[in-house]
Amino acid sequence: MNSVPQPATGSLGRRGFLGIGAAAAATGLLTACSGGTKIGADQGGTDAGPSFEGGEYKGPKVTLEYWNGFTGGDGPHMKQMLAAFNKEYEGRITVRNTTRQWQDLYPAMPTAITAGKGPDVAVIHNDWVATFAARNTLVPLDDVVGALKLSESDFIPAVWQAGIYDGKRYSVPLDVHCLADYWNESHLARIGLKEAPADGAAFDRALTDLRKQKVAEPFWMPNKWPGHLMFMALLWQFGGELYSEDGARALWGSDAGVEALQWMVAQIDKGHSPAQVAQDAQYNAFKNNKVSFTWDGIWQINDLKTNARNLRWGMGPIPNIGGTPAVWSASHNFVLTSQGAKDKNKVTAAKFFIDYMSKQSTEWAKAGMIPARNSVRADAAVASLPQIALAENVDVFRFLPALPGVGDVQAKALELAVQQAVLKKSSPAKALKDGVATADKLLADNKKKYTR
Repeated sequence: MNSVPQPATGSLGRRGFLGIGAAAAATGLLTACSGGTKIGADQGGTDAGPSFEGGEYKGPKVTLEYWNGFTGGDGPHMKQMLAAFNKEYEGRITVRNTTRQWQDLYPAMPTAITAGKGPDVAVIHNDWVATFAARNTLVPLDDVVGALKLSESDFIPAVWQAGIYDGKRYSVPLDVHCLADYWNESHLARIGLKEAPADGAAFDRALTDLRKQKVAEPFWMPNKWPGHLMFMALLWQFGGELYSEDGARALWGSDAGVEALQWMVAQIDKGHSPAQVAQDAQYNAFKNNKVSFTWDGIWQINDLKTNARNLRWGMGPIPNIGGTPAVWSASHNFVLTSQGAKDKNKVTAAKFFIDYMSKQSTEWAKAGMIPARNSVRADAAVASLPQIALAENVDVFRFLPALPGVGDVQAKALELAVQQAVLKKSSPAKALKDGVATADKLLADNKKKYTR
C-alpha cells in the first residue's frame, strides 16, 4: 500500500485507508451502489454460475479483470503470485491485474462494474464485504468454500464471519493485518529494557524514563492515521464496543471510549508527544531515531527492513493499556463481482483463481501479512516470520462489524471525533458525544439505503 507519499509503505495505505470512507461519500458511492450495481433478472440475478468442484479448469480461454489496492511493499508479492498463476493456466485463464489506491478503488468499483469496465474478481477489506454484498455488487462463494473444505475452525472466527451477509458467504479471507508496537532498541537500552512494556503502567514508566535519558518526546500521538485505529484498540481494551449488534447505534461514546481517548490526549499533556503531529510525522520520526515507540500496521515491516538501515527496531503486540488484550485488525478478502457473474465461463475461471490464490498464503505471508488460516500460520516456513508472534492469541484481534456502509460512518464520525480531541479542539467526552450523534444519523440512513 503506498497510498501515501514515501517513505510510508504497506498494504493498506495510511492516508489511503483514512480516505476510504471520505472518498466513498464524496464520489457518491452509496448512490452508485444502490442505483446501478444491482443485478436484475436480465443480468442473471445473484446466480453465481456453475458450481465449483475444484480440479482443473476445462472451459474456453478467458481473461479475468482483477482489481486490488496492493500498491506498496506487498505489491511485488502479489504480482509474483499472479505471474505463477498465469504461467500455470497459460492458454486457458489470463488474469489482468489493475492496482489502484484503496481510496480510489472502492468508490470506482460500483460505477465501473455497472459499465462493464470493472473487475471480475477483486480483493477488498472485510468491512466492505457487507456493503457491496447488500447492493448485489458481489455474488456468493459458498461452493468455493465447500470445495476447499474451509471452515470456521481453521480461521480466526471474526475474519470468517465477516464474509457472511444475509446467510451467504461472499468472500474468502486471505490474511489478517493489525496494529503493532514498534520500538527503538537503542532507546530502550538507555533505560535498561530489552523488550517493550506490556501494560499501561510499565509503558508510562518507560516513557518517563526515556525523557530523563534525553529522548525529548518518545511517543508521538497522531490525530489522523493511525489515530482512529489506536482509539478503537484502546476502546476494546477498556471494555467498550463500537456499535450495537443490530447496527442501529454507535457505542464508542461510552465511558470506555472516553477513557481511551483521554489516554491518547494525556500523552500530549504529559509531554510524551508534541501537539498537532502532522500526517505521517510520527512514523517518519521513528524511522529517523527520534521516537522510541510508534504504533502502526504490520505492513510497515518490509519498509523498515528496506528503508531504515540505521535503526535497530523491534516489534510486538501493542501494550494492554485498558486491561483487556485487544488490537484493531482488518483482513483482505477475495470476492467475485456481479460483472464476472454475467459470463459463466468467467465465473468458473474466477473461482479457480480464488482457489489457487487461497492456497498461496505462505507466499503472501512474506509480504508482512498474517495468514488468516490457522493451519498456514503453523507452517514452519511461516511460523518464524516476525508478524506471526502477534497471532499467538487470536482472540486479541478485533474487527469492524459487518455493517453495510460502516466505512462512511467511521470516516464522517469516529475519525473526526478522535481528531477533534487529539487536536485539543474539544474535550474527549464532548468530541465523542458529538461524533456519536452524527454516527447514529448515518446508521439510520444506512438502514434505509442498504435494504435488499
